[in-house]
Amino acid sequence: MFNSESRLHRQQPWVYFVLGFGVLLLLASWINRDRRVEGVDVDSIRRGGELVILTRNAPTTYYEDRDEQTVGFEHDLASAFAKRLGVTPRFLVLDTLEELFAALTAGRGHLIAAGITRTDSRERVYGFGSGYQNVQQQLVCNRNAPIPAKPADLLSRKLIVIAGSSYLDSLNRLREQLPALTWTVSSDHDTEQLLEAVANGAQDCTVADSNIVAINRRYYPELAVAFPMGEQETLGWVTVPEARGLIKEIDRFIESAETGGTIAALYERYYGHIEIFDYQDLSVFRQRIGERLPEYRELFEAAGKKHHLPWTLLAAQAYQESHWDPRAKSPTGVRGIMMLTQPTADAMGVEDRLDPNQSIFGGAKYLERLRNRLSKEMTDPDETLWQALAAYNVGMAHLRDARILAKRHKRRPNRWHDLKEILPLLEQRPFFKTLKHGYARGQEPVRYVQRVREYEQVLKSTLR
Repeated sequence: MFNSESRLHRQQPWVYFVLGFGVLLLLASWINRDRRVEGVDVDSIRRGGELVILTRNAPTTYYEDRDEQTVGFEHDLASAFAKRLGVTPRFLVLDTLEELFAALTAGRGHLIAAGITRTDSRERVYGFGSGYQNVQQQLVCNRNAPIPAKPADLLSRKLIVIAGSSYLDSLNRLREQLPALTWTVSSDHDTEQLLEAVANGAQDCTVADSNIVAINRRYYPELAVAFPMGEQETLGWVTVPEARGLIKEIDRFIESAETGGTIAALYERYYGHIEIFDYQDLSVFRQRIGERLPEYRELFEAAGKKHHLPWTLLAAQAYQESHWDPRAKSPTGVRGIMMLTQPTADAMGVEDRLDPNQSIFGGAKYLERLRNRLSKEMTDPDETLWQALAAYNVGMAHLRDARILAKRHKRRPNRWHDLKEILPLLEQRPFFKTLKHGYARGQEPVRYVQRVREYEQVLKSTLR
């Protein structure tokens, strides 16, 4: 056999040539992903066939949702711009503002689309397109401690901001009035991580743009806005100053996106303040058990029986999702009593997400499918169901990432007690940058599972 194979290989040397050439092509492709762009003029971009966009992995810019779709305000808007140019968008994701500006200067991308504020100091060095969103810097503190009412109150607070940000300009101006004002600059964290540190009480206060604060306050109710740090500023895409033609194209695109409603639609999707949950106390929940649940109880019971799930858990999950409102809708497009995304609805055969019957059976089918996928690795039925609920909320891809991370940290991925301590790490760059699916709102599925379990316990006790 060995001799026969050797003769075959000697007779077909072209096999090795083809394999070797293929490996070289793959290696060259991998190396060139971070190559310098050919040019920043529009003709060069069109000849190259792609727009290289520098951004960062964050909820206001670019991230992967629970259906493993890449989304984000900056992602969607920049993709629309690339389409207008007739090229393919390619996103190069970096960690910090300093890295973004360094990459742009080094010619690794055509533009930065990462929620960058236009400031005088930046405009002296870089080229900016037209502004597309107004924001205001805000001082954000933990509501469980005395909240500063005026700048002088900051003299007794621990204040931290990210390196390379426009927040430093504001603090330096403020220090002209308050020479004793001090703060810490962090190069290892992003704004979202500092907001989490403030919410957890690890830091007293930080500074963040209002769009970032608006999103994060939904997940960290402990955050309180003390006062604005200055006048409104605009966000804009950044490029090198010599890219005059590209800047003109950006200006034309932004004007068209504003008049055509594209920006307004994106703003509503990502920053709309439509509350999915009203966070009422348990007395309201008990009241709704008597007033709303009877209309849907038979559907929950039938769906639970068909898909081998406790109907009380399905009902509790639906209350967590929509408060038993069949017409519920979130800013990101999930709809119905079980708040299904459109891709999930399509996969489950749901034609009308606003139909309670279809939504409940579709949600139950999806939860059963998630549980069955996890059952291949888990044996405890309760543990499996809790992780399936987490996957329903954050997506199976991100749950898989958390399970991988749990193994790395010598924790038990099949135990919810361990996994719920690991999931929040998906929000922290040192961890999510090592994972396939990147950033995720890891705190949210932990709260989600806890609330569903609490609602189910209340429901069971009320129905006795």
